[in-house]
Amino acid sequence: MKRGQQKAYPAHTGFRHQVHLIGGLDWCDETVHALPVVSKNSDSFISFLEWLCGHIYPDDPLVIVLDNVSYHRSTSVMAALSLLEPRVQVIWLPKYSPDMNPIERYWLHLKTNVYANRLFASLADLCSRIQLWLGFQNIAHHADKLSFSNSFR
Repeated sequence: MKRGQQKAYPAHTGFRHQVHLIGGLDWCDETVHALPVVSKNSDSFISFLEWLCGHIYPDDPLVIVLDNVSYHRSTSVMAALSLLEPRVQVIWLPKYSPDMNPIERYWLHLKTNVYANRLFASLADLCSRIQLWLGFQNIAHHADKLSFSNSFR
């Protein structure tokens, strides 16, 4: 290579494999419930709401705090929320205020401890590691559990 020239390295041009999580924090017992989805859109958020209401809290009334991401405000999500209205109360956060949403703190905790600056052999390995950490969050006195309520008192 001649002096002053940069060496060219081939870039990966294939499909990027990704995993997305849609989740929520139960403020009462500080557990996090998350659902892996292919993409974050209205349909996957409606699936999350159905999963939350049907499997996690089948009989309990829910108060859900939502930010103003576009798929939270879509027509299909608003229709689903209106069907769930007797059980689900929605509180909308002000625009451009992710710092007011406690789950954002957990996403940062998850990123820092699970996948930031780490290389995984496969997407399945990453998903299993994420599921393991989600399990840690729901164990009462685990060393890796992130405590939310102490920061907001």
